[in-house]
Amino acid sequence: MNFVFLSLQRINIGRESTSTGLARELSRNHKVLYVNPSINRKTRLSKNNDKYTAEHIQQIEKKKNGLMRLNENLYSLNTSCTLESINWLPSTAIFSFFNKLNNQKLAAEIKKALEKLNIEEFILINDKDIFNSFYLKELLSPTAYIYLDRDNTVAMNYWRRHGTKLEPLLIAKSDAVICNSYDFERKAKKYNKNSFYVGNGVDLKLFDPTAKYEVPAELKDIPKPIIGYVGALISFRLDIDLLINTVKLNPDKSFVLIGLEDDNFANSELHLLPNVHFTGKLHKDMVPAYVNCFDVCINPQVVNEITIGNFPLKVVEYLAMGKPVVAVQTNTMNELFKDVTYIAKTQQEFCDLLEKAVFENTIEKINQRVSFAKQFDWGKVAKNVLNVIDKIYHPTESHY
Repeated sequence: MNFVFLSLQRINIGRESTSTGLARELSRNHKVLYVNPSINRKTRLSKNNDKYTAEHIQQIEKKKNGLMRLNENLYSLNTSCTLESINWLPSTAIFSFFNKLNNQKLAAEIKKALEKLNIEEFILINDKDIFNSFYLKELLSPTAYIYLDRDNTVAMNYWRRHGTKLEPLLIAKSDAVICNSYDFERKAKKYNKNSFYVGNGVDLKLFDPTAKYEVPAELKDIPKPIIGYVGALISFRLDIDLLINTVKLNPDKSFVLIGLEDDNFANSELHLLPNVHFTGKLHKDMVPAYVNCFDVCINPQVVNEITIGNFPLKVVEYLAMGKPVVAVQTNTMNELFKDVTYIAKTQQEFCDLLEKAVFENTIEKINQRVSFAKQFDWGKVAKNVLNVIDKIYHPTESHY
């Protein structure tokens, strides 16, 4: 079986996502083409691009081949076309007209790559690329078109204007929808009965609690206990006030925050507090050594329409390392993690549970967390996806 992935997340950037992890797992037994996000006119003219986007633009300008082999069965594609920036158009009907032209450009590039790889039949998995992949079912004629729903992107300003109208249509015309949380499954079923929760995966070989890790140099002199967070430090996802108050109420604890900061975090009071330590973004391969040093891991999410139903992959990574986790209550935390984590509803509860987690970290609890995390092995998630594909073609059979 062959697969084509389109995603908002690039592959090989040092941090995995649902689509990159799934693509890697499927490539163990199937040929996979992973199409990185396309470059649009506005991005190409910008001077604030990250290094991966800048490399993609340079490849376009120098007319280099964007098809790259990552392993025996996995290929990535940096498309050479420049799509027009049309999201500013106020009318969704007019936007859709020009968006189809963008889709045609993208489809032509993918067809060229498929020809080079001798791929004629394939399953297309669209990871939240609502606009650029909206017409690819018609333009590429895949054996099956599957929409991967793993984030409420339409709640964000960029996607809100046209995405709120187009995503339900995209879900409805997909052959199936695979979801990494029950919230997304419930939402998708409103538009497509072939919507299924498939879970999310974690690299259990990378997050291995039995491995021997050297203490990172920047953590050697930080007093214990260490409370840690790994992930993008973005204010529309994380509660800055909760973090600030928690740090102030726990002067006896050190807080290590790993990830790129948005402007609100970079300018926050957190940088003035002596027991807070920022490391910046780390490559995924470095993360386990840091998590291994944490006494408690946290997920201080702000609860809003973007985060309420999200699957917190970092929580599984924490648990895979056997670490106690204190998190803010969300639907997914309640539905999947309530028996193995500490879930807080209030600021005071967050602090109380932090204290409890530090002193309640027994061998039995560590083993329970590690065992629990094994159900999120990427192999099991890939099997769930393949079962969904099988179900499309054999709807009367039971696959679960």
